[in-house]
Amino acid sequence: MMRRLHFNGTGSGEGGCPSVHEDVDSGEIIVHGPPLTDPEDIAQLRHLSEGEVPIVVPRELIVDWGPKDVTRDARIIDLDAFGQLFERFEHTAWRLETRRRYASDEATDTWAQFVRGETPTWDLTTPWSVTIREKTAGGARVGRVRIVDDPATQGQRYLLAYAEKNTALGEDIRNLSRAEADRLSLPAEDFWIFDSRLVALLRFDADDNFTDVELITEPAEVVRYAMVRDAAMHHAVPYEEFAADMSTREQ
Repeated sequence: MMRRLHFNGTGSGEGGCPSVHEDVDSGEIIVHGPPLTDPEDIAQLRHLSEGEVPIVVPRELIVDWGPKDVTRDARIIDLDAFGQLFERFEHTAWRLETRRRYASDEATDTWAQFVRGETPTWDLTTPWSVTIREKTAGGARVGRVRIVDDPATQGQRYLLAYAEKNTALGEDIRNLSRAEADRLSLPAEDFWIFDSRLVALLRFDADDNFTDVELITEPAEVVRYAMVRDAAMHHAVPYEEFAADMSTREQ
């Protein structure tokens, strides 16, 4: 029976060999590239069966393009353990915020001030605020890209105002329209990435309550989230510029 093959990518900068295909029915992976021909090299190979041909592929081909198992054992931590990640990171902490509403925001005094049309009074002395300010003052970089719908939801407008507090703590806050995020194929996941080595996926219930966090440390997966970060940062704009443009369009 003829295989149905799906092309997964190439390892060279300009296309061509070596390349990876996946059998969409069996899940088997087919790799083609330059053969290993030196007899002394071949003699060192173990378990090379009759009819098998050794080929040479760069390590990054398997890491970057090899199909990933869609199932894995999730490592879940609670909100207290999540908070400790901000105390432990050393160099960078970055977040993609994709949701239209965060229920926790609506339980704050600053939310009540905001919906009344008042300028919120931001508290810069909370434990989290002190931690972030100390980190950024010490040279660490903390930033976010927030996705905003058109029209923006009330929760997203609140976060545009909240960016004033974020920046006072030393964060780099930027925004990106939902349409642009979709064009870039950014994921709908809400996550933090710490020191480019650990991803924290934030999980929410049906009522938009923040419930717990899934940790991801597999290098190949972390790299994929870092690529999302780089794309979002490249196309997002500073929150002041985004808010001003949004205000102009709404007039």
